[in-house]
Amino acid sequence: MVEGSMTQGAGQEPVVRTATLRDFRVPPYAQTPVPPQAQGVAPSSVPHPGNAVVGDGQPEGYTPTERDLPVIRRGDTVQVQTVAEPHPPSDDGRGPLFVVGDVHGYLDELLAALGEQGLIDADGNWAAGNARLWFLGDFTDRGPDGIGVIDLVMRLSAEAAAAGGYCKALMGNHELLLIGAKRFADTPVNSGAGTATFQAAWLLNGGQKTDMERLQDVHLQWMSRLDAVVEEDGHLLMHSDTTAYLDYGSTIEDVNDTITAILTRNDADECWDLFRKLTKRFAFRDEGGSQAVRELLTTYGGQRVVHGHSPIPYLLGEVGTEEGEDGAGPVINGPHVYADGLAIAMDGGVTMAGKLLVVQLPLHD
Repeated sequence: MVEGSMTQGAGQEPVVRTATLRDFRVPPYAQTPVPPQAQGVAPSSVPHPGNAVVGDGQPEGYTPTERDLPVIRRGDTVQVQTVAEPHPPSDDGRGPLFVVGDVHGYLDELLAALGEQGLIDADGNWAAGNARLWFLGDFTDRGPDGIGVIDLVMRLSAEAAAAGGYCKALMGNHELLLIGAKRFADTPVNSGAGTATFQAAWLLNGGQKTDMERLQDVHLQWMSRLDAVVEEDGHLLMHSDTTAYLDYGSTIEDVNDTITAILTRNDADECWDLFRKLTKRFAFRDEGGSQAVRELLTTYGGQRVVHGHSPIPYLLGEVGTEEGEDGAGPVINGPHVYADGLAIAMDGGVTMAGKLLVVQLPLHD
């Protein structure tokens, strides 16, 4: 059994339930094959998400793109224990630590979630003093107002710093996708499985034309300078549930410097390879998952990995609809703890009528 933890209101008794695959219509962006590992196919033999064309024609050697989320088969379910947990304050003089899962343009939901935790006031201004807030990446695409989300995070960063706290953000694969779509547009790149373009991949994976129209140099510069990995209070924070970070350095500083240098060099193929690697997922979910987490922790430090990227409904084998038809969206109350308690998943599946998670760390089993 894969263990999980979802926070609820105080005073509630722990509840054990078995997640089931509901009757649903798969979201349009999720209609892709099961991950190759689940099919017994070597990952290197399967085209990676990101190869796409716009329009009807496909030039010779051009490989169509798979979208960035898989379909979960029936039977891929686990038991989940939902336990209410206290949130002890930091005892070293620093403010409490909060993390935010994937936002994907859902600005209103983000404002509501931040307000529920007391991090912002009714006007959307920082209200948490010396609290520490980390966003785990993927601010844009699929939702209605990705640029509004970036503008909010940039503003809160300044307001939190002035109040003695901080609001910071990590690089997600959709930041890389948006940067690539803006910089390289329809420039062909070598995907390893044919020809691809960032523009086509961005559109196929939820790119919003209104975001591109409002995207400014200040947004691009901010995204390009985001760190990919950090360690806070024994938590190794990263966007993607993959060990591909190990390809970029043996220390956190090396990883962040290497990725920043890649984006600075502005080479389309090199940026594509970075996007491709940080789009990988599910490294911690299946057999050997806890060992994969331990490899990251041994290399970079920390006691637990905290990530976004893979929606909890997919990790649990429970998938709702994008529209939340008949209230049949996935029931997500909090983070998912798994891989022998070493990994915490924070993407509540807001794009499929799940929940945008803002959670205080540490969590306790």
